[in-house]
Amino acid sequence: MENSRASLMFKVVAVAAIGLTATFVMLVQDPDTLFGGGYPELWRRTGLAGAPTRAAACIFAGVFLLAMGWLYRLLFAPLELLRGVDEVGYIAEDGRSRAQAANEVRRRRKTGELPPVYPNGWYRVLDSHLLERGDVKSVTVLGQQVAVFRGQDGKAYVVDAYCPHLGANLAVGGRVVGGCIECPFHGWQFRGTDGKCVRIPYADKVPEFAKVRCWPSCEINGQVLVWFHCDGLEPSWRVPEQSEITRGEWVYRGRTEHFINAHIEEIPENAADIAHLAHLHTPGIVSGVDLRYTNSKTWEFIRHDWKVEWKPEPEPDKHCSQMLVKHALTVFGRHWPLLDLDVVARQVGPGVVFLLFEHSFLGRGVIMHCVTPVEPLLQCVSHTIFYQSTIPPLVPKFILRAECIQFERDVMIWNNKTYISKPMLVKEDSAIQKHRRWFSQFYSENSPRLRYQHDTLDF
Repeated sequence: MENSRASLMFKVVAVAAIGLTATFVMLVQDPDTLFGGGYPELWRRTGLAGAPTRAAACIFAGVFLLAMGWLYRLLFAPLELLRGVDEVGYIAEDGRSRAQAANEVRRRRKTGELPPVYPNGWYRVLDSHLLERGDVKSVTVLGQQVAVFRGQDGKAYVVDAYCPHLGANLAVGGRVVGGCIECPFHGWQFRGTDGKCVRIPYADKVPEFAKVRCWPSCEINGQVLVWFHCDGLEPSWRVPEQSEITRGEWVYRGRTEHFINAHIEEIPENAADIAHLAHLHTPGIVSGVDLRYTNSKTWEFIRHDWKVEWKPEPEPDKHCSQMLVKHALTVFGRHWPLLDLDVVARQVGPGVVFLLFEHSFLGRGVIMHCVTPVEPLLQCVSHTIFYQSTIPPLVPKFILRAECIQFERDVMIWNNKTYISKPMLVKEDSAIQKHRRWFSQFYSENSPRLRYQHDTLDF
């Protein structure tokens, strides 16, 4: 709501600026009356009198509108950084493109002895604001194509993308009819609540067996999520509601999206890998994300200091764990208390993390960190930030941008590493083994495993 008001305000200002500038251009007078001079006689005979002034006014108006647009994006528009599959974490050398470098890494890397690739749990499919009433979206999740649509009743539904009739993709050309999705091929309509076919335009009767798989789903904290269990069991726990988002006290301020070429367990395991913070994330964010240069002496005057603790939660929340983070910033060896930040990262199941921020000056908010398997060794990771509506948008946008820089350093590691099932650890790494034991609860006997890897899954 606040973003829409800001957008409306900007549009009103832009229209007013255009109108005033147009009026000024139309009313530009002869320099005789303005400055006591005059135009050359040739300009008068050719009708160019006033043209230079009008041109200058038009240029000024264009520059003004561009500046207003930039200022609006900076101050009001949400920050959205959507990285491509090969855009981050690969080193392109010897004239190769990043896509070529990424594909070469995928082909040559040893996968190791992997855990099951799709843990049981809740996974984000998309953010709520991306799905308007009557919209249909095509999403790949857990190796499956699904159609996500919002019925005319305002509720979001998730069904298998392929029509059981002749295989058309419901998300490509399909349309919403009430609470149903209509196949673009023959017009079969499937109910979002249970997947049952309710209408076949050319048939007198709809067979009882005519239905499409309907995924258990929920919409909470500004996101649409689906439940996966390899044995088809119903959800045994729920993603908690962040009441500040529901009440509108915390508003959407932006999101980032990355694709990680790794096993899903590697990503949350970072929470328990306390030692990596001091080595990978101590250099200031100004030193960038390319690990070849982050320790450059140019930027060593700014450092991040971290104190971290990871622990699993007891029953009845054994599917949750917490990472407690204390962050401090030093510039030229001097501690800046104003930028001290306490973060509670609460992981709920294998795919959802609440990064809760609280600061006496910068306010409160949450980054929803979500990991969703696209295919066995490709994860879609999103960070969606909601922040106090009373805090200027520039603050949460800066926090999200800083988080993105630190995260992309991890991406460079994940995209090029291999999973080691029996790692060589020292006693200071004990939390890693604890995390692996905790994470194993999301696997079942029938959880799907990666039997082989195609060499042709090029980006």
